[in-house]
Amino acid sequence: MSFALNEVEALAKRASRGAGYSWGLAEEAAKATRWLCARHLDGCAALGALLEANLAESLRDHMPVAIGKNWQGATLLCPLSTGATLSDFAVQVVRNSAVLEDVIQPTLILPFVAYAARQTATCLVVTCGGTEATTDGFFLNISKPFPKHAAKLTVRAHGTVSGQPPLASRASPAPEVWATLNRFAHRTYAPATEQSRMLGAGAGLSDND
Repeated sequence: MSFALNEVEALAKRASRGAGYSWGLAEEAAKATRWLCARHLDGCAALGALLEANLAESLRDHMPVAIGKNWQGATLLCPLSTGATLSDFAVQVVRNSAVLEDVIQPTLILPFVAYAARQTATCLVVTCGGTEATTDGFFLNISKPFPKHAAKLTVRAHGTVSGQPPLASRASPAPEVWATLNRFAHRTYAPATEQSRMLGAGAGLSDND
């Protein structure tokens, strides 16, 4: 079963919020997921796995606290909070490169690197576990899928981007991945009350005939 990218983005946003991320980061997660799916990568699976790791419950521990040549956190780096920080420090990253240590679901870093590339009009190369991805902010060349965890992920200014297949307009996540996102999204729904059930029952209690 396939879904329009608008549907993917909407569910990703609600699922990220349901997992405990702020609405701001949830929106970033949704855009990142859509960006990946449009470039034929499984953004839904990457996001679902990240949400199941429950990093949002102690997000401060998973944010970069040392930002220089090497970016480190107290423990695993969250690609959403780390990616947002990378976008903010785009000029610094282009000038000096950056080594991110201990990143979970590093595929989700790619849309943020792309944004940094657009901001600085620079091609950026991401190296992760023997895999290399290059983006100018719009196109993406990647040798093979990223691993689920990166002990070290390097971002540097280098390279060029060749053409890529047309952007996808739909995504086909695995049913269990879509179910995972829906499970987190349901946490954002308000529980039904007697009044809401009555208001949503159709004709209601009044009879105007």
